[in-house]
Parts: sequence; structure tokens; C-alpha cells
Amino acid sequence: MKVFIDGNAGTTGLKLEERLQNRPDITLLRIEGDLRKDQVEKNAVMDEADVIFLCLPDEAARDSAAMAREDSLVIDASTAHRTSPGWVYGLPELSLEHRQNIRRAKRISNPGCHATGFLSLVYPLAAAGLLRRDARVNCVSLTGYSGGGRSLIDTYETNRTSGDALHAPRPYALGLTHKHLPEMQVQSGLVHAPHFYPVCGDMSQGMLVSIHLWADQFDKSAAPETVWEALSAHYADSHFIKVMPLGYPTDGGFLDPAACNGTNRIEIFVSGHERQLLLAARLDNLGKGASGAAVQCMNIACGLDERTGFE
Repeated sequence: MKVFIDGNAGTTGLKLEERLQNRPDITLLRIEGDLRKDQVEKNAVMDEADVIFLCLPDEAARDSAAMAREDSLVIDASTAHRTSPGWVYGLPELSLEHRQNIRRAKRISNPGCHATGFLSLVYPLAAAGLLRRDARVNCVSLTGYSGGGRSLIDTYETNRTSGDALHAPRPYALGLTHKHLPEMQVQSGLVHAPHFYPVCGDMSQGMLVSIHLWADQFDKSAAPETVWEALSAHYADSHFIKVMPLGYPTDGGFLDPAACNGTNRIEIFVSGHERQLLLAARLDNLGKGASGAAVQCMNIACGLDERTGFE
């Protein structure tokens, strides 16, 4: 199987190469040096590829997607197509329908990292008739700085080298218009977009997405046990998403956002009481939040075991 990563110099592209380069079933197609900007060369490579990953800014991703053969499998890691007609949303654990759509798809949009954590918590509860579709959900997401791309990585690592590290967590997207919000609302089926508050931490990778719910946002019991049972049933057969024992396990009273780094896992936590609930999803923002999800979707769409290539 011939694979081309369009944008292999970026963070997600580099991680994709790292995940795919030693697979015996895959031949990576590359454009070297100055030829990367040669449109004729790019067209030739894209025509040869069976699978094309787009790791590009949105506008460039749209342009490249338009160039691809109709029978090529295109997986877009940008925001460009996450709510677009004709594109399948690449989070197979949401439902059997999502998985079947990915299996048949030629155009797959890779979910955003924050959206992956949010949807893994919200979608099963809304689909089960527990969480009201008109619920106004508050979401806080603590993420590693690698999600901001090369410029943010350089900012953090240059400051660390100079001894002036950015130790304090830094909230961002304070205008409440983060680019993941449309997919978070559309793919969850909620009437209202969540109130979303992302925070960048002084860590390269890792993510902890939490949502805060009140009992009156539920049509049925909001007891932690009920919610935990619903999530556990939804993910009972999942290879990569695991619902942890009820109540937050602690490490000195804390929950480590980096504990899933280097994996394609999501760990889900449920705690609270009958009036309030706190749910959290822990994942690697560059794993299940980016390159790992893209490889998993490729495996499914190509008829392979979705765990192929994952340790």
C-alpha cells in the first residue's frame, strides 16, 4: 500500500511518518527538497498514492483534497472538512454507524484533539437518552503545547533552554470561538455549542478534557453510577477507549494528563454526586488526538485490524 503524507514536516505529519515508516505493508512516498513546491511532482505522487494524509492548514488541505483521485483514500488532519458533507468523521468508537461509514469511506476527516475528548464523553450519554440535547455543557481542556504546532513548540522549548520557561498554565481562545467548537456541537448532536475553555500547559504532550454537568441537564438519573454504567456499556468492546473504575484514581491527589502519552488510548473517568458530575477523558493529543486516530481510520478503511501498527 502506497502512502503519501502531504505536510510531513509538521508535528502531525512527523508523527505519522514515525508510526508508518516501519510497517512492512506500507511504502511511504516522499517529495524531496525543492520539489516539494513543484505542483507537477506533487500531482504525480498523489496519483500514485493509495492513501493520502493531509497535514496542512485548512485552505491548503482543501486544495490538496480537490487534487486527489476519487478512488484514493484521503484522511484530512486539518479542520477543513470536519463538518463537511461527503466527508466521514473519523471517530469510530462513537457508534457502529460511524465505524461502518469509515469502513466504506474514501474521504475521512480526522477529529480535533479537544473534540475527541469532548465527544468521547458527551456522545454516548446523549445517544443513550441520558444527557439532554439542549444541555449547556461546560468544558475545560488542559493540553500539551505540541498541539499548537512548530511555532508554539519553539516558544516553549526556547524559553526552557534559556531558563525562562513558561511554567504557568495559559488559557487561550478566550473569545470563545475555538476552531474545534463546530465539530464539538455538530458531531455531538447538542443544540448549543459547549462553553469551551482550553488551557495550554508546560508539557509537550498530554491532554485532559473535562466536562462539568448538573443533574437538571439529564432526562434520567444523573447518579455517577448510572453515567459510569452507560459509558462502560458503550465502550465495552473498544480496543482504545477504556472507562476507568468509578471515582478518580489519584496520584497524590492529582490526575496526570500525560499518562496516556505515546499511546492511542483514551481513559475515561467519572466522579461526583447526584447533583453534579465531573467527567474527564485523558489522551495523547498527538496520539488518539491526531496521528494515532488517523492511522486507526486508515486501518479500518483499508479492511485491516484497527490495531495494526500499534503496540
